[in-house]
Amino acid sequence: MTALSCTTDTLARTIDILRAGGARSEERVVLWLGPASGIREPMPVTEVYEPDQITDIDYFKLPPASLRALMTHLRGARLKILAQVHSHPGRAFHSEADDEWAIVRHVGALSLVLPEFARNTTPANFAEQAASYRLSSENEWVRVPTGGPDGCIGVVA
Repeated sequence: MTALSCTTDTLARTIDILRAGGARSEERVVLWLGPASGIREPMPVTEVYEPDQITDIDYFKLPPASLRALMTHLRGARLKILAQVHSHPGRAFHSEADDEWAIVRHVGALSLVLPEFARNTTPANFAEQAASYRLSSENEWVRVPTGGPDGCIGVVA
């Protein structure tokens, strides 16, 4: 089980970016990045990365230039993608568009979805609001717990 640790600031920055997209009635995605070396758990999220993206009310995707910029950034900073976090206009679930345009595609990858463009999400209720999914070896996004001792996200001060 992949587990991540986030600071309250990481959650607040993530929420702010997703809300800004929601103010324009657009889904947004951010990537949580962490050190490429080491395999300790929980893995610390050290950067919230907002890629250039094409968005609408019900999808996001990264154009090729944005993916190249992301790869350059990851190599230069010696980071890897730990999770993708995005918003939906309504309820939080992993849609067919999310499956198709997922940025993280390796077994164990995490994809978190926040409802209502993160309008009512705070760092304190993030774990309650986020729907978290992990990519299985069968290439299916499986719902997993978000917070708590058995969840994929732990919040540190």
